[in-house]
Amino acid sequence: MEFGASWEERLDLIEFSYNNSYHSSVGMTSFEALYGRKCRSHVCWDDRADAVVLGPEMIQETVEQVHIIRHKMRAAQDRQKSYADLKRSDIEFAVGDKVLLKVSPMRGVMRKYVSDPTHVLEPEHVELDDQLSYVEEPKEILDRRVRKTRSGETALVKVLWSNHKVDEATWEVEAAMREKYPSLFV
Repeated sequence: MEFGASWEERLDLIEFSYNNSYHSSVGMTSFEALYGRKCRSHVCWDDRADAVVLGPEMIQETVEQVHIIRHKMRAAQDRQKSYADLKRSDIEFAVGDKVLLKVSPMRGVMRKYVSDPTHVLEPEHVELDDQLSYVEEPKEILDRRVRKTRSGETALVKVLWSNHKVDEATWEVEAAMREKYPSLFV
């Protein structure tokens, strides 16, 4: 508001002020977190009491603008913190307390996996050839159905393949399967 219609000309100063302001979440400024050192500038940005006139009026004006920006950023941060603090409360639960768990259908509830030494998954043994590949062979036909289209009907079979589970079975055209694997239909 202080800069009026020329606020976009001060975006570089706003970015500078933000990157050199202390963030409690990381315990340092963004500049320091990114580069591993504090920002060094020829102009004193910290305190008006330490300010020394170093040159033309432009430097003095820039220092004043940075102080205004920092003050506004601190006010906005305090305002947002006060809004968040109104909704925040420390709640403690004891073993046996009943609580209501709100479950969102879009996000779901994430549960942490607790390791159990008895829960061991054994990998399936797959025979590989010299090129480290294997041939998929159909094991059995699980289901049949006919798909009707405008031009006619197509017979389909649900095939269980070797090295796969039942839920990984695929629908294949029966005529093609009869031609390629006649022993499957005996």
